[in-house]
Amino acid sequence: MKILKENAGLLTNFEVVDFLRSRGAAKDPTKVLAPLKPSEFKVYDNLEKSVGSSQTRESMVEFVTKCKPYTLSNPEMTSVINIRPTCEVEIDPLIEDLESRLGENVGELVDLIKQVFPPSPEE
Repeated sequence: MKILKENAGLLTNFEVVDFLRSRGAAKDPTKVLAPLKPSEFKVYDNLEKSVGSSQTRESMVEFVTKCKPYTLSNPEMTSVINIRPTCEVEIDPLIEDLESRLGENVGELVDLIKQVFPPSPEE
């Protein structure tokens, strides 16, 4: 793998899973034929169990677009996409100064997350 641009930005779990799938991780159950390292297979296996495996590029774009009024920073947005909180208690540690920035809109943001993203694999 050749690095084109170092530290270009944060990646969501979906983007990592999508990249590993494009390299053949999902197509090789034996983990021998795909041109991936054992560590990449381990990352893929772990992320397949996470909420990122059921997301789509369209749902992420829709969420980012609908989330603009909440003025979340890129790291906060990435954390919300990766963890996909389902209640106000889960979203509190992900967004700095949550109460002062969002106030009563916290519930609306949680509802938006539930509406835009598909259910997690465990549900």
